[in-house]
Amino acid sequence: MTGFYDEILAKNGVYKYYGNGEWKETSSNRTVPVVNPSTLKKDFQVQACTQDEVNAVFDAAKKVHRSWAKTPLWKRAEYLHKVDALLKENVEPMANALVKEIAKPAKDAKTEVVRSGDLISYTAEEGVRFLGQGKLLNSDSFPGQERSKMCLCQKVPLGVVLCIPPFNYPVNLAVSKMAPALMAGNVVVVKPPSQGAVSALHMIQTFHKAGFPPGVVQCVTGKGSEIGDFLTQHPAVNCISFTGGDTGISVSKKAGMIPIQMELGGKDACIVCHDADIDLAAKNIVKGGFSYSGQRCTAVKVVLVMEEVADELVKKVNKGVEELTVGMPECRKMDGTDPNCYA
Repeated sequence: MTGFYDEILAKNGVYKYYGNGEWKETSSNRTVPVVNPSTLKKDFQVQACTQDEVNAVFDAAKKVHRSWAKTPLWKRAEYLHKVDALLKENVEPMANALVKEIAKPAKDAKTEVVRSGDLISYTAEEGVRFLGQGKLLNSDSFPGQERSKMCLCQKVPLGVVLCIPPFNYPVNLAVSKMAPALMAGNVVVVKPPSQGAVSALHMIQTFHKAGFPPGVVQCVTGKGSEIGDFLTQHPAVNCISFTGGDTGISVSKKAGMIPIQMELGGKDACIVCHDADIDLAAKNIVKGGFSYSGQRCTAVKVVLVMEEVADELVKKVNKGVEELTVGMPECRKMDGTDPNCYA
């Protein structure tokens, strides 16, 4: 913990939730433990927000969304660029939380934070270009009309976007929902996964420090089994962006008629043709299937290979798997000098 993140942690050692521009403790006096999957010990605790506190968060979002929608594009982009800079200036505590919460390898944890900042700035720049353009329609594109009028169309924000990222990328797949929504003039409420909430709260602090107006960015924590349905069915929600697994089916059924954006994983295949570079294919199959212990929606899950090169490919893949180094996620050097690494 560094000074930058001091205010997100309560005196009792429980991480706070973020509502209406302030870091708060729940009135429920209940917490959700975060267990380190590598040691099976409880490393963190987060607030178990009540439904009343969720209501207050949405009330704040509704009050501010019209004024945020009127904020100039350049100003929204300016806020996001500040977040990018703050993420990269304060990487280590957030990366360390990723290591302890979700057993993400230390190097990959740092990379997730840095590339999240890159994505935010990219979104800001593309948002200025894309949203700064209107579309001109001639009236004769409508049945029965002559070309006597012109219509200028522009995109308008939906309102309140509920962002639900998954456990495996609680920072990157949170900002990939938040930044486009904010750039488009929406306000966001984030519900991070219980396993991954602490790193997400660190990320939220960068938005707080960037100076976003109160209510534009908020984050509630708690068990999905207790507040999940309450969030997804809340009347204040105008759009849901969800990344996860089968839970997405339930969310889509309960969300009603509001727009939803979902990424629910898949069964990604690697296709190896007869004329492929077998060494290159084997190397990338091992990397694609086993990096981050395969905890990626884009991980290689099945290999489809032409019969005439199958035996050679299997031999090379097996060799690559045998050479993998395994160990604790804190492992940084695989040269035998780091006690967190072992063959």
